[in-house]
Amino acid sequence: MSFFTHDRRITLLTMTTALPAIALCGVLLWIGNYSTLVRVTALVLAAGAWIALTVVVRDRVARPLQTIANLLAAMREGDFSVRAREAPGSDPLAHVMLEINTLAETLRVQRLGAQEATALLRSVMAEINVAIFAFDNEHRLVLVNRAGEKLLGQDAMTLIGHPAGQLGLQAALGGTSTIQELSFPGGTGRWETRRTTFWQGGTRHELLVLSDLSQPLRDQEREAWRRLIRVIGHELNNSLAPIKSIAGSLESLLARDPPPDDWREDMQRGLGIVASRADALSRFTSAYARLARLPAPTRKTVAFGELMRRVVGLESRLPITLDGCFETTVSADADQLEQLLINVLRNATDAALETGGGVAAKWATQDGMLVVLIEDEGPGLQSTSNLFVPFFTTKPGGSGIGLALSRQIAEGHGGTLALENRTDRRGTRATLRLPLGGPS
Repeated sequence: MSFFTHDRRITLLTMTTALPAIALCGVLLWIGNYSTLVRVTALVLAAGAWIALTVVVRDRVARPLQTIANLLAAMREGDFSVRAREAPGSDPLAHVMLEINTLAETLRVQRLGAQEATALLRSVMAEINVAIFAFDNEHRLVLVNRAGEKLLGQDAMTLIGHPAGQLGLQAALGGTSTIQELSFPGGTGRWETRRTTFWQGGTRHELLVLSDLSQPLRDQEREAWRRLIRVIGHELNNSLAPIKSIAGSLESLLARDPPPDDWREDMQRGLGIVASRADALSRFTSAYARLARLPAPTRKTVAFGELMRRVVGLESRLPITLDGCFETTVSADADQLEQLLINVLRNATDAALETGGGVAAKWATQDGMLVVLIEDEGPGLQSTSNLFVPFFTTKPGGSGIGLALSRQIAEGHGGTLALENRTDRRGTRATLRLPLGGPS
């Protein structure tokens, strides 16, 4: 520590400043006609005043600085309740004390907010149903939530400090795949692994999040099978019930002796019904195979205006109006996109023919997307919940795969297909959105 501290420098500066006045006083006393007693007394008084002034100046300068140092030390230790006594007036010292008090209050509010946010984060981490682990730069565990404890079969106090390899997490921490087959004391199956890095205390840390995909996948698979069995069972019952009934009737007809005169006509009608239902069942299985085996799109640059005009020309039942046409290109599978447009335009035409209305199509580009609108003046949609459910149809003889196949094509191109009732008039609006450059 330097000998010439701030307070000592103030003391020396004050004494040096008053020294010429003391020297002048001594000279005047010396050359004046004064007794020795008067001279000594005057010099003692002057020296005392000199020393007292020096002490007062030093105290006025050093004490506020000590107060400020104490306040800053308290804030450094996390005590934001200490406040400086604000001096009256608007001098610079009063401004400094006011700013320090304001700083202390701001830090107090921020710390309270940080504590509340930390408490909320801990509650969320404790209750969230995914395992969360944090590792330091040496791959040693520094944080784990309740789901992570359950997965590893030990509590946090036992796990903290152990390396990732010892905990069986090295493959998840250093792997490149986001979906991995992993085995832990608390569970085995397919896991989605998400990794990110963060900095704490100047060192790099890694955050690992493990989500169990096995149960959601099993639930989705089970629901898919339920829906498939329900649809197949419904279609089979629709076909097999009349076949069984007709077969029973034909069997009774053949058992009659002698047979009725018109038994040949009855046999022909019965066999025709059986053949019709067999054809319907065949169409159903073919439609399902078509939906299940849709290949990935083979993208090429497609002139959309030309494609749209060709598809519109295929519809001979009703003239379709093309509004705001302009030439643009899109990266798509031309065959699949044509099939999608045919399906949507056919549905719009079917709806418009019910009411004697019209059909209009237009397209535009927006935010890197091709937006196609196909609007009809039909009766509108009664319900939108089952529109894209495979094999659901309200049309007599419909297969129920047109819209499902169309949406599958749109999503395969990274786009969307949506149907809604029009708000400007009666009818339905189909909105197709496709990336101009293909899916990102």
